Amino acid sequence: MTAVTTTTSRGQRTNRLPAEVTSFIGRRHEVAEVKKLLAASRAVTLTGVGGVGKTRLGLRVGQDVRRSFRDGVWLVELAALHQPGMLAESVVEALEIRGHTAAPPMDVLTHYLHDKQALLILDNCEHLLHECAVLADTLLRASRDLRILATSRQALGIASEQAVPVPPLSLPDGHTPRPALDTLKQGDAVRLFAERARAVLPTFAVTEDNREVIARIVRRLDGLPLGIELAAVRLRALSAQQLLDRLDDRFRLLNAGSRAELPRHQTLRALIDWSYALCSHKERLLWERASAFAGGLDLEAAETICSGRGIARHDVVDLVIGLVDKSVLIREDHPCGVRYRMLDTLRAYGRERLAASGHQDWLRERHARYYRDLAARARADLFGPRQVRWFTRLHVEHANLRTALEESFDGPGGARTGLTMATDLLYHWTTSYYLAEGRRWLERGLAADDVPDDVRACALWAGGWLAIIQADKAAATTMLHDSRRAGERLHDQHVLGYVALFSGMIAMWEERTADAITLYEQALARHRACGDPAGTALSLIRLSLACSYAGDTASAVAAGEECLALCESRRESWHRAYAMMALGVEVWRQGDLRRATDLEQQALVVNRSLGDSLGIGVTLEALAWIAVSQCRHLRAARLLGILQTVWASVGAPLSGYGHLAGYHDACEQETRKALGEAAFATAVRRGARMPLDEALAYVLQEEPPTGRGEGIERLTRLTRRESEIARLVARGLTNKEIAASLVISQRTAEGHIEHILTKLGFSSRSQIAVWVGERTRADDGTAPGE
Repeated sequence: MTAVTTTTSRGQRTNRLPAEVTSFIGRRHEVAEVKKLLAASRAVTLTGVGGVGKTRLGLRVGQDVRRSFRDGVWLVELAALHQPGMLAESVVEALEIRGHTAAPPMDVLTHYLHDKQALLILDNCEHLLHECAVLADTLLRASRDLRILATSRQALGIASEQAVPVPPLSLPDGHTPRPALDTLKQGDAVRLFAERARAVLPTFAVTEDNREVIARIVRRLDGLPLGIELAAVRLRALSAQQLLDRLDDRFRLLNAGSRAELPRHQTLRALIDWSYALCSHKERLLWERASAFAGGLDLEAAETICSGRGIARHDVVDLVIGLVDKSVLIREDHPCGVRYRMLDTLRAYGRERLAASGHQDWLRERHARYYRDLAARARADLFGPRQVRWFTRLHVEHANLRTALEESFDGPGGARTGLTMATDLLYHWTTSYYLAEGRRWLERGLAADDVPDDVRACALWAGGWLAIIQADKAAATTMLHDSRRAGERLHDQHVLGYVALFSGMIAMWEERTADAITLYEQALARHRACGDPAGTALSLIRLSLACSYAGDTASAVAAGEECLALCESRRESWHRAYAMMALGVEVWRQGDLRRATDLEQQALVVNRSLGDSLGIGVTLEALAWIAVSQCRHLRAARLLGILQTVWASVGAPLSGYGHLAGYHDACEQETRKALGEAAFATAVRRGARMPLDEALAYVLQEEPPTGRGEGIERLTRLTRRESEIARLVARGLTNKEIAASLVISQRTAEGHIEHILTKLGFSSRSQIAVWVGERTRADDGTAPGE
């Protein structure tokens, strides 16, 4: 039976809510009511029509109450999830729980959350209403200190739920003759329209001349935030009166439709219809086709998947720009490049149009084929300088990869196509939060496709590796046995090399060190013969560790250094980090503590950049052992405390490296003896309570990310232009005013502000202003960045 002991992979960095780039308008009463209900109720659901602002309200409440939840506020975005069976897995991913366990995702969640004081925001539940209700009820029963805030077009219907209807924004009173202009401008709907209008038309203002027109526009839109924002964009090309005229015409026509439809539903639909009508024919086609993506897309994907049948590939970039200008697509910066996403309401509309066009099946196949090819390209480019970039890109594309896998398993190629893709994504499963999901995809394909060929043989050893990481030795042994039989029948040295490698891991698990060394040597010979650098590196890493454990210093060092040379010749990072870890263990055993420390810290830097909890844990173990050898017992105890957090995130101490447990036990025993029980317990407790980012900075002897020195550390993160914009924010300038002051576009200014918020770890403009003020006072009048 597999133990379920897991936590978030990034320790206690628990504010996982997106930053507010635009201002939050109104909703004071609703925010206060929801906060009051959350204090008294276990579950609160914000209900209302699409576009009314449920998500934005939920996020604002989450930001306001985050200090009340010791273990954090977590957002689970469900709009892109269309497989009900993946709901629990999606929550596991949102909580950043590492999947190093074979337990079902719901068991992982209930175990992880049972003692947590946390708020879980389930956003866009309406298309998974029953599944969300079951999940919410199950989690609330398992954890007495958990709160759930859901957004949905209807209540979940669970016993502990408080439903809060989210109304449209407050509107000008149509029965009061000409209220004072200041009173009109303070209304939430008018304020939102005016602010969003200034984003596209810097000179816009609500005046005595246009007040009646603006009031009629927001009333005509029933105060729906999404409708108001979409309408305000039209002021790029229209006057306020022209905008109102076209709204009136559109809605009079709409009144001939069903009387059963709520007016605000009709209004939003009509507005999106109108936005659609204002697009060119090709822009409409791209809108429809972009709606098939889950979680967003980049330009390459748009050009490859959306071109054809009326759109030339070279036209796609201009069409994307057009849809961004029309606020249909939203531009976002990611480490792997610029991406585009679509609001869920607009995506749902596009999918309706796509289904009506008759191109849906054609586009789904193109989407699946593109992401199958992306997975294959990532696997082929695994061992080289682009490795980390591939890891990052696959993580960002996970929702699309999942959709493509589903289509591949259900499409013309059947399970075989899906199985190939799942195998190609092996390193995506092992280096991210999706290990348990990857194993399920592989097992689904293996159960459905029993053709005894190389595809199945590779999937079997890949599944065996995942099972080893999850400490499921029985399943791993069975899969490796079946893979070996297939490899022998096919005379496939590639397959037999990996079977030997992972069989060696099982032998080390069972303390059969000599057998393990023999298996690793067989694996190494086969991978060298096949010219497989990844297999060669993995075999050398494991061989180095096994020889070191057996006391064969020369062989351990030779294997470790050969692996380092191989990785450095290819400019590869991930395997190199594990090679440094393995070599560092043997160098420590020889007594060269300075070099051992250097090797382990270099490995830790790489593993930290990838968020690889397993790699972080093994290197921290070695650093703790080194600290004891240096008689730095307080540091060793602190490291043992940090390791409690790390190993909990992995699911088991030294997962896959259990033969090293003796070193851990000796380290703990000697540290406890040197410090005494009370001092040892205090130091361990202090380490266990450290946020992981701060803990790793401590281990690497960096300036910690919190506490003393924080302002200077943050200061160095901002570019000169970002520092300049931060000062303008502190002066109270709007995005539009900042753009005008610096002679840049409004969109560029917004992008800079988003970068500033991300770099400083802030969620609002007011935090930037406070920070600038503090730095100015601290530096005796010197502004940030100067």
